[in-house]
Amino acid sequence: MIEEQKEFARRRQQFLRMVGEGNIAVIASASIMQRNSDVEFHFRQNSDFFYLSGFDEPESVIVFVPGREQGEYVLFCREYDEKTALWVGASAGLEGAVRDYAVDDAFPIDDIDDILPGLLENKNRLYFPMGAQPDFDQQLMDWSQQVRGRSRAGVSAPAEFISSDHILHEMRLIKSAQEIKWMKKAAKISVKAHIKAMQSCRPGMYEYQVEANLKHCFMSHGAQQEAYPAIVGGGHNGCVLHYIDNNAVLNDGDLLLIDAGCEWKKYASDITRTFPVNGVFNEEQKALYQLVLDAQYAAIEQVKPGNHWNDPHDAAVEVLTKGLVRLGLLQGSLSTLIKNEAYKPYYMHRTGHWLGMDVHDVGDYKLDDQWRLLEPGMVLTVEPGLYIHPNANEVDKKWRGMGIRIEDDVLVTKKGHEVLTDSVPKEIKDIESLMSKVNDD
Repeated sequence: MIEEQKEFARRRQQFLRMVGEGNIAVIASASIMQRNSDVEFHFRQNSDFFYLSGFDEPESVIVFVPGREQGEYVLFCREYDEKTALWVGASAGLEGAVRDYAVDDAFPIDDIDDILPGLLENKNRLYFPMGAQPDFDQQLMDWSQQVRGRSRAGVSAPAEFISSDHILHEMRLIKSAQEIKWMKKAAKISVKAHIKAMQSCRPGMYEYQVEANLKHCFMSHGAQQEAYPAIVGGGHNGCVLHYIDNNAVLNDGDLLLIDAGCEWKKYASDITRTFPVNGVFNEEQKALYQLVLDAQYAAIEQVKPGNHWNDPHDAAVEVLTKGLVRLGLLQGSLSTLIKNEAYKPYYMHRTGHWLGMDVHDVGDYKLDDQWRLLEPGMVLTVEPGLYIHPNANEVDKKWRGMGIRIEDDVLVTKKGHEVLTDSVPKEIKDIESLMSKVNDD
């Protein structure tokens, strides 16, 4: 807990410096989402809000006022209530907020209409996550208008409204040593889950049974939330990029594509592996799988400081296109095929994304219309794939219905990179060896 609070305090001090005296920043928590009737979805805090506070309750607002004598860090939250605690559990309350979360001042959320306009008085700039929560944006406009109405009393309202995203998301893009530690923990748990999925897979199982094994492994190792809904797609379901039905039977002779990761301390992991349901690749599966694996290796080699964000994608595209020509799925010169994006019917997505508190994490991919340079502390996924739709009549029937993706989480280091999820087998011989040991029992 101490190391966590030190981490949050460091972030707040950096954020306060960047907001600057004479200005103010306001960020609201996530809202409770209704599932059905009087049942709610499991609450997941807004990542920006949590990044600065560590406070994991809804109906809360954090305010940063650099230079404020009474305290620069203000929290509006729910007061402790015995009846609420009986039904849904205790909240921190005002005392707990100050005691456990290093808040300078804590006020009841019900009093925000009376207090927040006063904090806005005589501030030059108002930073907030524009557009993220339109209703709250309107509240901020209303409070600012109240302050503006007192101009004859010598009070001024913020003259500039600025998105807090640029400051916060650039901070979040470069991970600290503590964040990397948490991400490695998430990766370690997810590695165990994927290995368990390989070991337990059998023809005749249902996709949701494999998903259950993943979730069991996540939770038994302390990860209470998935980073995103798991994709468990057998056969041609693996060709659906965001397939989450996970309700089909797994057939002997098909491939199974699993894209799943847990969350640890609000940090995501994101792993994809593809393997044969019966534990043995056939010749066509081997050929396509090895091509995707070669593309991933080529892409990972491009992850190092000073390279552009797009370099791993370019490397993967070149290997995939060259291989598709060799296997007869494409025809023509390599340079022309790449220029015309002839590979896109079979590889239609990018080779990766930022990874952090959100599985598709924040941070610009381009700066001044140029791909940004990779820097130590950035974490990204590398995930090339090939998807030959069952109705792809332009290719030989033997290739159809196969969806293959291989994805790892990669940290940019000072000298190159570190693959955080490399312990999940991905070489053909290693996958077959792991699955044969179980299937022979």
